[in-house]
Amino acid sequence: MDRFSFASYVSSFCAEEGSETERSVEGFYRLCERVRAAFYKDWDALGDSGSALEIQKKAITGCEREKTFFKTRILQIVDSLDARGTAFPSWYSELSDAVYHENWGLAGLAEWFSPAFCGSSSAKIVADRIYFMDGGRMRLMPQRIERSRLDQMIRAFLLLSPRERMDRSYYETYMLDGTRVTIYTEPMVKADQPCIVLRRYLIPKLSFEEQAARGTIPKAAIPLFKAMVEIGFNVAFIGAVRTAKTTFLSTWQSCEDPHLEGVMVETDPEIPLHRILPDSPIMQLIADGEELRGISKNLLRSDADYFILAEARDGIALDTAVRLAAKGTKRMKMTFHSRRPDHFALEAATEIVKSTGGDLGLTMCMVASSFDYIFHFVSPGSDRSVKKLDSIYQMSCGKNGAAEYKKICSYDYEKGCWYFTDYIGEDKLQYAKSSSPEGLERMKQALSQLSGREAV
Repeated sequence: MDRFSFASYVSSFCAEEGSETERSVEGFYRLCERVRAAFYKDWDALGDSGSALEIQKKAITGCEREKTFFKTRILQIVDSLDARGTAFPSWYSELSDAVYHENWGLAGLAEWFSPAFCGSSSAKIVADRIYFMDGGRMRLMPQRIERSRLDQMIRAFLLLSPRERMDRSYYETYMLDGTRVTIYTEPMVKADQPCIVLRRYLIPKLSFEEQAARGTIPKAAIPLFKAMVEIGFNVAFIGAVRTAKTTFLSTWQSCEDPHLEGVMVETDPEIPLHRILPDSPIMQLIADGEELRGISKNLLRSDADYFILAEARDGIALDTAVRLAAKGTKRMKMTFHSRRPDHFALEAATEIVKSTGGDLGLTMCMVASSFDYIFHFVSPGSDRSVKKLDSIYQMSCGKNGAAEYKKICSYDYEKGCWYFTDYIGEDKLQYAKSSSPEGLERMKQALSQLSGREAV
């Protein structure tokens, strides 16, 4: 099968209309070729291709100095060719930007970094197609990318992680602004179907009021949640991908006492607590798998008042959380991928036993004793921008050693409202009395007002 050429595709498409655009588009791609040739001539004259690669690597990650270098030289070449008036594709902001990205930068992905898509959380390339998350859905964009250009982009991204082996089929790296870049190549994907996924954490307006305005939580429950933060329960926020778990964790954390010392462990640098709580003494650590196993003992010996496990992906992270809780740590917060809140202890214990060994039943009891409340979030329907608090479960370990769950909140999808019960387990009462009697009274009052009525 012949290799797809976007320039040829656009030219043939425009030729059907017999428009001036045909010549304009062809002129733009000819200009790109001439600028590229001029750059290679410059680099050959310098005799240092390594410096050229370093400049490209820094430019593609977002370093302004290197991007300016490219664009300044591009304009010089364009002026020498008297080509300032060349038309360029509409997804670029200016001619120098268009030529740079077509030759060395992000190609059609560049538009995702423009102001028009600053609120988009992800972008994706699948083969030659480019998609942006827009309005809660992945939208197919008009721009395409040739396979040779995609391979060039993948090589440039891999320059960001020089320690990565180049013979793998899965890679993960980060751009300067924190955007996570995940690359899938053969044999992990089908032939001629490589993928690049870009994800960025958008800092939302972190308040329960904002969450309520979006319809994620009931406004009437805000006093309850603030009282629970004050008391310092250990909480787990669970759900599928893109269900607002991390956003709600950040919102919960934004209400935390700013004078308390905290430690946050992330597998990816997503939550910028230094921006959310700039004056709080919070250590932010990046660790995963064996790295987390190596630092877990140090975490246990730290003087932190609380810990945040931003995403417990495996048994090692979950085991760390359970051991921290066993030492009496409260105010612990964690996110976990799960669809069954009433199976949380089983799922977590299964992961722990797979990673560290041990007895499943005993581990389930330890998990159930470690967390007080489980918040389950969902994204119902096809609009991924809509997030809902589906339910809240109170969890504890019963006298028989089994995990016990009590649902205190559920969402009614037909009526579009939440229902609460005013149940507080004895173990939660005893802890709350010792931690914050005032907070406990506010929690009781909030639950009493919510119980037996429709909350919105």
